[in-house]
Amino acid sequence: MPERKRKLKILKLHILLLTTLLFTIYFFTLGPHPWTGVDEAVVQKIAGEHGHVAKKPFIDLGEGDLLLFAFLLAGAVCGFAAGYSWRMLVSEKGARNTKQG
Repeated sequence: MPERKRKLKILKLHILLLTTLLFTIYFFTLGPHPWTGVDEAVVQKIAGEHGHVAKKPFIDLGEGDLLLFAFLLAGAVCGFAAGYSWRMLVSEKGARNTKQG
């Protein structure tokens, strides 16, 4: 009998969590329009008041997967640099200390 009560409690918990999750998703999709960022809401408004118009960037990373590739490339370069520095700090420093002592 205790096993059955335990399973019933787990089922009730799952139903409660699923209902809460679905309600939360539904609630946040009810907004009239998406929030605008600071660039659109403030910067472009003030620049327009002063007669400046936004220009298209020289390298537009917002189109397609180019932005994703740029982040991948930057992550690979930074990961290599961090790994190389970590190797220098841990492995070679420890090897030098054992040779001297």
